[in-house]
Amino acid sequence: MSEERALAALDDLGIGYAVTRHGRVGSLAEAAAARGVEPRDIVKTLVVRRAEDDYVLVLVPGDREISWPKLRAHLGVSRLSMPDAVKAKDATGYERGTITPFGATHTWPVIADASIVGRSVSMGAGAHGVAVTVSADEMVSALGAEVVDVTEPA
Repeated sequence: MSEERALAALDDLGIGYAVTRHGRVGSLAEAAAARGVEPRDIVKTLVVRRAEDDYVLVLVPGDREISWPKLRAHLGVSRLSMPDAVKAKDATGYERGTITPFGATHTWPVIADASIVGRSVSMGAGAHGVAVTVSADEMVSALGAEVVDVTEPA
């Protein structure tokens, strides 16, 4: 089960977490209400394609979106794209809407938006309607994530 893989990875990384199970939700606002957090505290894991079979995972707060010019400049590339659902699952082992850097089937570089540092965040945990609340700083350190300003307000 994908959820078990994500939670085992958190344990292996030594990241403290609290699990929230709320079932499927239809929007960011519903997810935030179900988790008892603000929308900005929900962090999405987005799969971004740099080249054929070359991806990065970008951690984006719920109230922000990727700034493509900032991300391209940081990565030193002129072109990036979002893979379709099948390719995203192939790259991570997780379905869209459940993707997390924890327990992904391939270890891709992780870029965490600078706005998440210093707070607790709620992340997907590998299954629909399952989330973990973690310290963003602990997560960034354990994942070896780069912390960069790569987003803009949604």
